Amino acid sequence: MIPEYAWFERTFTFDLPVWMFPNIVERLRGTPARLEELVESLDARVLTRRDGEEWSIQENAGHLWDLESLWLGRLDDLLSNQDVLRTADLNNRKTYDADHNTNTIGKILSAFRRERTELVRRLDELSEAQVQQTALHPRLQQPMRVLDHAFFVAEHDDHHLAQNTPLKRKCSR
Repeated sequence: MIPEYAWFERTFTFDLPVWMFPNIVERLRGTPARLEELVESLDARVLTRRDGEEWSIQENAGHLWDLESLWLGRLDDLLSNQDVLRTADLNNRKTYDADHNTNTIGKILSAFRRERTELVRRLDELSEAQVQQTALHPRLQQPMRVLDHAFFVAEHDDHHLAQNTPLKRKCSR
């Protein structure tokens, strides 16, 4: 199996054409369903099992929920013509402090779906000019359009879904 590439080591080239925006929004719209399908048949023991220091499946799901406020905030930054996007907590303190393994997967999934639905609703309302508004991404140190922000979020979603698949295989044995 090909190992997952570390998120913070990834680089991005933000050069997608604007016509790709609806496709990216559909990826974002579909993440809650893909996450629900991934966890639907798993019991709490499997969902909360950690592999060493790696997050459990449930913690990965909770992390996606945790970041929705950042994604919405960065959308606000872009649409209000901020020069630089708000910074992320690179230590993921919110996820560690949330202790998602003590929560229920149902609560995590419904909260994530609710907040993701709001992000998608807002993206669906944008004009072509708004989709092209830019601000500097603070960690990557490169300009990012609303389109690129949506792509970045979709890639982050897929990164965590991809981390859960081998965990599911390993923990289900």
